[in-house]
Amino acid sequence: MPEDPAAHPVRAFLMPTTITRWVRAMAWLSLVVNIGIVGTGGLVRLTGSGMGCETWPYCTADSLVPTKELGIHGLIEFGNRTLTGVLIVVALLMYLSVLRVRPRRVDLARISFAIGLGIILQAVVGGITVWVHLHPSVVGVHFLISAGLVALAAVLVARVYAEPGPRRRAVAKPFAILTHITSAAVFVTVVVGILLTGAGPHAGDEAAARNGLDPVFWQHVHSWPAYVTVALTIALVVGAWRTPAHLGLRRWTLLLLGVELVQIAVGLWQARTGLPIALVNIHMVLAVTLVAAMTAVVMHLKAPVATFATAEATEPLVVGSRTGDA
Repeated sequence: MPEDPAAHPVRAFLMPTTITRWVRAMAWLSLVVNIGIVGTGGLVRLTGSGMGCETWPYCTADSLVPTKELGIHGLIEFGNRTLTGVLIVVALLMYLSVLRVRPRRVDLARISFAIGLGIILQAVVGGITVWVHLHPSVVGVHFLISAGLVALAAVLVARVYAEPGPRRRAVAKPFAILTHITSAAVFVTVVVGILLTGAGPHAGDEAAARNGLDPVFWQHVHSWPAYVTVALTIALVVGAWRTPAHLGLRRWTLLLLGVELVQIAVGLWQARTGLPIALVNIHMVLAVTLVAAMTAVVMHLKAPVATFATAEATEPLVVGSRTGDA
């Protein structure tokens, strides 16, 4: 006998049996908070607060929270740690919101669970960065995990709007190949940006190591894949106008291009003004926003198999009528 929603209204709202506005709102919130914590994490490093708490998981050897002696740096670092708890709560609510939608949408539960595990992994890696005194290689891994979580959250957003069931490619093969090449260019751009950051002045602490790369030279190296990415994206925008309108690739490729152009503008601005922390932080947030936009384009390359089945069922009638007319 089906459960009466009126008997458990809170449960029915938080754990619906279909994709509701609540589920979609939680998916969007997952994306927003995973992008947002990159900004707060960047603030920790850019204000020199990376060692504001001298150990992990405690802030000091004797205190879980920052002491008065740690000053503003301790508050900034501990504040960022506290926000990890917010991400965990959001991940839990997201998982619960799709738990009863299974087995029809088991994909949503799996992605939500993976995001939750990733947040826990990210917290552990964040602790390791403190233990190794902000070594740039570990900080780089920390950022890559954040980018991966943002990508997963973007996949989740796309999936909560998608029809259930198997999917297959709905665009021409050359366009799909171009999209994946562009994704690779985005990945290279982000990785080179991480290497550049490890050579730059914003280490998070005066005593933190640097990776020894020449920051001036690597600024140029960073720009090369970035410009390649823009060129490829322009080709995607042009090609998107030859894809089915219902896939939404036209607006997603335009969004991707828009993020890239803003990102390049901010990158050039910060390089010419001595890397002010506000611009660097915006650049970091835009980097993971770029990852989300690229993921959105990839996610719209496919459509439900049922869509193709419907089209194939009607196509013979159309062809037959045209043959008759001829």
